[in-house]
Amino acid sequence: MVQSSGEQQVSKALTDEWAWATGSAALPVKADVVVIGGGIVGTTAAYFLARQGVSVLLCEKGRLAGEQSGRNWGWVRQQGRSPVELPLMMESLRIWQDFARDLGEDVGFTQGGCLYLGDTQKAVDTFSAWLPNARAVGLDTRLLTQSELAAILHSDAKRWVGALYTPSDGRAEPSRAVPAIARAAQRAGARIVSHCAVRGIERAGGRVSAVVTEHGVVNTSTVLCAAGAWTSLFCRSLDIAVPQLHVKGTVARTAPTTQVLEGEAWSSHVAIRRRADGGYTVAHGSVLHHSLVPATFRFATKFFPAFRQEHGAIRLRLGADFLNALKTPRQWDLNAESPFERERVLDPPPDARVLGEMRQALARWFPEIAPAPFVETWAGMIESSPDILPILSAVDGLAGFFVATGFSGHGFGIGPGAGRWAASLVTGRANAATLAPFRLSRFFDGSPIRPGPTI
Repeated sequence: MVQSSGEQQVSKALTDEWAWATGSAALPVKADVVVIGGGIVGTTAAYFLARQGVSVLLCEKGRLAGEQSGRNWGWVRQQGRSPVELPLMMESLRIWQDFARDLGEDVGFTQGGCLYLGDTQKAVDTFSAWLPNARAVGLDTRLLTQSELAAILHSDAKRWVGALYTPSDGRAEPSRAVPAIARAAQRAGARIVSHCAVRGIERAGGRVSAVVTEHGVVNTSTVLCAAGAWTSLFCRSLDIAVPQLHVKGTVARTAPTTQVLEGEAWSSHVAIRRRADGGYTVAHGSVLHHSLVPATFRFATKFFPAFRQEHGAIRLRLGADFLNALKTPRQWDLNAESPFERERVLDPPPDARVLGEMRQALARWFPEIAPAPFVETWAGMIESSPDILPILSAVDGLAGFFVATGFSGHGFGIGPGAGRWAASLVTGRANAATLAPFRLSRFFDGSPIRPGPTI
């Protein structure tokens, strides 16, 4: 890995802000809804449920936003998304716009725009092909020439052939967002308990009757599983198949440095996002790692279209993760320690090779900010669905059990909208036609699997 002078290597994305949690608290005897998972989708669902007067308990096995909701790029982006999820993302953006007022806290949200930068005409042509999707829903997306790009990107625009630009897109700070949403949910009446793993579900008459946690049993008729990368494992213990695989993304943040843009920019070489502290969150534009595990082969036919689409971006590895997955039981005694207690937070190490490639890409494409050291580096486990689209769904065969997962690296920006839709789903107020594209059964009812964009 290439490092600048004074650069510090940090293997996990932790600051005092990121470690915020409610701590241990007495569990209620019962709750109308129990939410499993304290990421952005789960906390926002709890927030909207509590505002409706619903008695809601959120259980997080580790700390709030300890995994991907606190480790992502911080983009709040409509641009480039699948037309299937664009309406959900546009609603989410409206929620982000009102968060400072509604939460009473600054989550670092600002609408600085999103750029996709093309260094070849082929790349620009690919961007142009997405414009009809933007026009169909009235987005302010447009294609930029070199000279137009120069007015927005304070760097040498001649390095790029052109760009796709959506001025209304935004950014926010992952370290601030989930804790602020959780505090607002608590003020609205939600009970939020961290360091409290849900081990399983009790049933009666074919529906949910209670959740079993490491601290006791809570009676409930409704459970929303928003457990991120752990969702498939939890659901499998209930004999529910949720096709889900994980990829690892490596990320860094720089020290404060020269401002070259207000929002974020992506290219196949490097992705950057301006931070509230004056630095940048930096990632590789097109590299993710997938460790082969038994689920890779179990879900191979469903994920094959996505692997084929992204074959140049996914680096496969075979190692300890495979053996660890083999050792993980499919089911366990609910009165004993579960897998969720044995590993509270997924904290994979950042990849040194990828960090070096990011450094080289900054020097080539953004030399103005390349001298800034990486003051923190980390990695996150991104859970993905076969079609790179969310799953927001009831589960056939277990009444009262719902799943919100499969956000495929897009979850931070879309999270508030997904949380609101999930709240509507569990209370029976959702529009069935609106949620139909996100049903879990699409992977098993013969529907074609057509992957959406990964970026």
